Order: sequence, then structure tokens, then C-alpha cells
Amino acid sequence: MPAAAHSLAGSTTLAQLCDLQAFTERWGAVPSELLRNQAPGLVPTGRAVLSPQGPGCLLGPPSYHKVPVLSVLTAMFLHSSWTHLLGNMLFLAIFGNNIEDRMGRLRFLLFYLVCGYVAGYGFALTASSSTQPLIGASGAIAGVLGAYLVIFPRARVWGLIPVLFFLPLRVPAWLMLGMWFVLQAFYSTGYGTAQAASVAYAAHVIGFVVGALLGLGFRRTRRVRSDW
Repeated sequence: MPAAAHSLAGSTTLAQLCDLQAFTERWGAVPSELLRNQAPGLVPTGRAVLSPQGPGCLLGPPSYHKVPVLSVLTAMFLHSSWTHLLGNMLFLAIFGNNIEDRMGRLRFLLFYLVCGYVAGYGFALTASSSTQPLIGASGAIAGVLGAYLVIFPRARVWGLIPVLFFLPLRVPAWLMLGMWFVLQAFYSTGYGTAQAASVAYAAHVIGFVVGALLGLGFRRTRRVRSDW
């Protein structure tokens, strides 16, 4: 779950922003709620309000019952933008089918959910006081990448490699995914990117490590044919 929620449409009115905040508060995973296993007493109602301090979103008691542990699951099906969604689906399409073939459909589904949940709760431990809803499936997708790295390390995949400028090259999976992991780990420290506050890079790192550890149980000693 990689990203803080924001508008899919770009420029929005205050009323639309308040409605979006109410939606993501209800269905997103909030770190402080996860660790306390307690829903908030006040949430955005979706209504804009003018006050002496300026315009804002009206808070009030929730009209619904939120179960924090289930919010990790619902958050996996929400994304902050079309780019966010399509990027995750591209990684899943490229790497997920080989992992599903190796694990089987049911075990792959369980694997995917376990990676997403551990990434979500793991990130909550790194931001225990955060009340910002997190959405997205990137923690689970990172788990798929981690499993691919240990199961198909020599499979050749297409990647954009920075050589003077970005070149599309077929490289071993260990190189591409290893570089990806190193970048996510670096960004999780807060350096190297202006978006560190809005992207949960630590969830990517945790999901990747969990996926790699679980993927070790599905390795085979015989040489594996690469489909990519």
C-alpha cells in the first residue's frame, strides 16, 4: 500500500476533496488505527465547512463501523491515480503469472494477501502515529517481485537501465529486481525523492522481503525456463 490518497482528477473543489477524504478514511488503512485496533471517534463527513480559521472539511462521528484489520484488505483495491493502478497491474502481469504457475492459484492468492497484510502492518510500525490513510496494492506486488527474485533469479526480463539515459534492455531478474529493491530501501529513508512523505516505501521493502522469504519454499533445483 504505497500511497497516501489524493484526487484522481487533479484539480478539485473543496467539496470534492472532502468527499474523497471521507471515502479514503473509511476504506483506507490508517497506521494508528491498525496498531490500536481501534476505529477513530471523528472522521471527515464529506462536507466542506467555512470557519474563522478558513475553509476545511467537517468532522463528525462515523456513520459506519470500521474494522481496522479489514481496512488493509479494502485498501489493496484502492489506488491514488490511474498511473498508480496501471503501474501495479503491469508489474503483476509481468511477474505474477510465473509465480502463480509455480504456487498454484489458491496458494498464490494466500501468498499475495499475506504479503499485503505484513507490508501494511509493518509500515504501521514505522509510522505508528500517522493518521493518513494508505491505499494501494504495492506491498503485495512487492512480495510478488521478491518471490520472483528468489525463484527465477536468472530469468531475463525487460527493464529500463540507466546508461547515460534509460535504455530498454533484457537483463537478469536478479539485476533488475535487485536495483528496484535498493532504490525502495533508499527512498524509505526519506532521501532521494520529494514524494517520500506520500509514498509508503517502507511497505514496498517489507513486502519484498516477506515475498522473498516465502518464495524460498517454492524454489526448485532444476533449471527453470524463462517466459519473459
